[in-house]
Amino acid sequence: MVHATHPSSRRRPTPGARPALSLVIAAFVGLASCGPAIPTNGISDPNEAQNRAVHNFNLALDRNILRPIATSATDLVPEPVERGVVNFANNLELPGTVVNNILQLRLGKAVENTLRFAINSTVGIGGLFDPATAAGVMGKPSDFGETLQVWGVTEGNYFELPFLGPSTDRDALGKLVDFGLNPLSLIVRDTGNVPLIAKIASTISDRGRYSETVDSILYDSADSYAQARLLYLQNRRFDLGEVPSDESFEDPYAQ
Repeated sequence: MVHATHPSSRRRPTPGARPALSLVIAAFVGLASCGPAIPTNGISDPNEAQNRAVHNFNLALDRNILRPIATSATDLVPEPVERGVVNFANNLELPGTVVNNILQLRLGKAVENTLRFAINSTVGIGGLFDPATAAGVMGKPSDFGETLQVWGVTEGNYFELPFLGPSTDRDALGKLVDFGLNPLSLIVRDTGNVPLIAKIASTISDRGRYSETVDSILYDSADSYAQARLLYLQNRRFDLGEVPSDESFEDPYAQ
């Protein structure tokens, strides 16, 4: 039921509303004006024993469930259909990327990703196809972990998340925020968890497409935990523009 409200009452701010809003804006401006976090050298993994237990759980999950499903899907699902699923999932993530671009004050990237979403959602039939790339609108994924890095939040400790795999303190918090940050999730809330289903299908597709690489890390390495940890940190730091020298990385097999 909608209750009638006197027009003047809608215009009158509640006590303390403006100060509170000013504090929020000031906090945002202050964070956004901070320089990027200082690049992290080496590996900080004080909870390695617990992380290895989670890694063993994820490894068993991959061996018994994800890998067989991904292999079967690769054999049974035509490549164009598989590519369409990945395109669709990536397109659903673009509004969240745009929000993060704005929070990072990278407005050019926000415009580019908005244009990419518009093209692929219309000409690309809801994102099943990727005409934006053909048109030269490449875009670049982003997330709240990167936003935190831009705001000056340091990487923190490494740890492995159940089901989600390698992460850090900063990126784990970023993943949590990203679940609720994408404005598209509010629009498709009543359509059956479409973003989540699309993400799972995309993950299965990627597992099948990059099967040889993933298998070499998880099953052919002398220490799959150390190898996955090192590769994640190297790739993540590179993506964020944090490129330490080779000497800054510890030997993953050193005791």
